[in-house]
Amino acid sequence: MIMPAKPNILVVEDNLPVRELMRESLEENGYVVFTASSGGEAMRILRVKGVDAVILDLVLPDTDGLVLMTDIRKATEAPVIVVSGKGTLVDKVVGLEMGADDYLGKPFEVTEFLARVKANVRRFKKDAARDSSVARKPRIKFGSLVLDPNKFDVFDARGKACRLTAMEFRLLEAIVAAPNRVLSREQLLEQVRAEALNVNDRAIDIQVGRIRRKIGDKGKASLISTVRSVGYMLTCDTEVLPD
Repeated sequence: MIMPAKPNILVVEDNLPVRELMRESLEENGYVVFTASSGGEAMRILRVKGVDAVILDLVLPDTDGLVLMTDIRKATEAPVIVVSGKGTLVDKVVGLEMGADDYLGKPFEVTEFLARVKANVRRFKKDAARDSSVARKPRIKFGSLVLDPNKFDVFDARGKACRLTAMEFRLLEAIVAAPNRVLSREQLLEQVRAEALNVNDRAIDIQVGRIRRKIGDKGKASLISTVRSVGYMLTCDTEVLPD
């Protein structure tokens, strides 16, 4: 019987006791753990190791964690879980806007930390297996963009990928699937509630804002319309494209 490979986790944390607590907790629960105490060390690991999640502190000796997140996103599509002493609502909002998939403040309960990691890794592995385990889904054209469920991304008129995260893609996919119909925040929450444990109405607004920036959706001709106090609506028709 072939045993499934253990998920790989990269822990980026300069505080040794906290880093060791994370490492030991993860290893005890069946994960392979790589650790880094600086941004430079983290990027060296990511260049040679495939990971299923990144645990990221925002205060590092050689760089700001939010700046490092941009480089991490270029190196891997794995979920980034920020675990930081900067736990105010503003810090969480900024972290999500910069690309974090989840945010956990310090001090934290180990059980909650492990639950966040498990949920994000499960979602990431499910998405990675989509192409090989699920029949191909049709591409959908909306405006000048094409949503491709098989590649889990959206492409512009030149064929350039918008590089959406999994959560961003799921939200946009739901909006595109219901053209000219308002979807409430509660309906959109249902699309991502299983993907992350720390999702609320504010997080939905942040994710939609990031989607708009990535797909270049702005101005009077915006494809995604905000319906005040309700939710969002795709304002154009869609077209199913042939393979």
